[in-house]
Amino acid sequence: MSDHQHIVSSFDRDLEGIQARIMKMGGLVEKAILDAATSLETRDEELAEQVRAGDRVIDELEEQINEEAARVIALRAPTAVDLRVILTVMKIAGNLERIGDYAKNMAKRTTVLAQMAPINGASAALRRMAREVELMLRDALDAYIQRDADLAIDVVHRDHDVDQMYNALFREFLTFMMEDPRNITPCMHLHFIAKNTERMGDHVTSISEQVIYLVTGEMPEDTRPKQDRTSTDASVSPQV
Repeated sequence: MSDHQHIVSSFDRDLEGIQARIMKMGGLVEKAILDAATSLETRDEELAEQVRAGDRVIDELEEQINEEAARVIALRAPTAVDLRVILTVMKIAGNLERIGDYAKNMAKRTTVLAQMAPINGASAALRRMAREVELMLRDALDAYIQRDADLAIDVVHRDHDVDQMYNALFREFLTFMMEDPRNITPCMHLHFIAKNTERMGDHVTSISEQVIYLVTGEMPEDTRPKQDRTSTDASVSPQV
């Protein structure tokens, strides 16, 4: 085996290890999204605590991926194409870590909301929104593994549906708050969860855009104007 072949095979092995961690991290994040939404709907505080505790593993995986990627860049001197793969992996890991944080924040609110009177239909609607984001994430990761730019573009377009879900929920929460002042506090917490879920969709979109860049060498044009014109994170959301 020539030195060049040896370097190539070593790089491939390194990359396989990094990608295995990315897929493990992605699976944990998908589970965190669904478990957080389920714990909210069923008022399962034990499940919510599992989501919060599990976020540490997601954070550790991101650190491992970044350390391994930095090591590969230092030791293997990857070509431009291979470097693009490594940088894409690092960016995907960063987006997954942020999605995990949002799932953890949702789980934190569950503990608070479990002590309050439920808002009719809100938890089920949030679960449906979270499920859509989880399906988008699954497809985005599949697009990465398969180098499927068309699937990644489809995921980008589906973020529009998540934005519409968020806007509908925001208006619904406002209605509940105007109808009865006792609804204000739970609705503010629920809005915070809805906003975090919408942000998850943005990070899934970012993952998909990185996949498109990896496959085509170009970032996609911004064909998805944001549909959220209602508020910012800090406008009506209480901090816990």
